[in-house]
Amino acid sequence: MHILISLILVLPIQISGWEVFADTKFNWQWAEELGAEVEIPTFSNKVKQLEGSTITLTGHYLPLELEGERIIISKLPYASCFFCGGGVGQESVAEVVFNSRQRPFRTDEMLTVQGTLRLNKDDYEHLVFILEDAKIIQL
Repeated sequence: MHILISLILVLPIQISGWEVFADTKFNWQWAEELGAEVEIPTFSNKVKQLEGSTITLTGHYLPLELEGERIIISKLPYASCFFCGGGVGQESVAEVVFNSRQRPFRTDEMLTVQGTLRLNKDDYEHLVFILEDAKIIQL
């Protein structure tokens, strides 16, 4: 029994990237260049510590057209995602940037991707959470 308890205390706890992203707060601010209000993220220290780290996310593929080798994955299925008014925020979607062309994915296909996390606070052409140099870990 004592050995089992010791092993449990030593093993690292796996934390979902989506759980960490949920620590991000958003406030509405006027963006002069867009002529509209936008949500500006305030990243928690836990999220900031992950920037530049390799992280893994598992999510649903969203069929949104992006330039280059980019896709969007969501914590939730297409019908419930951020873009469809599913009651969740930007913390539930991530932009994934591959170095090479990928095969076509199906709507809501579950993908596990790994890449370097970049946090985006002010480039409105991209999402807040971006995985760069990404690769598919599991389909």
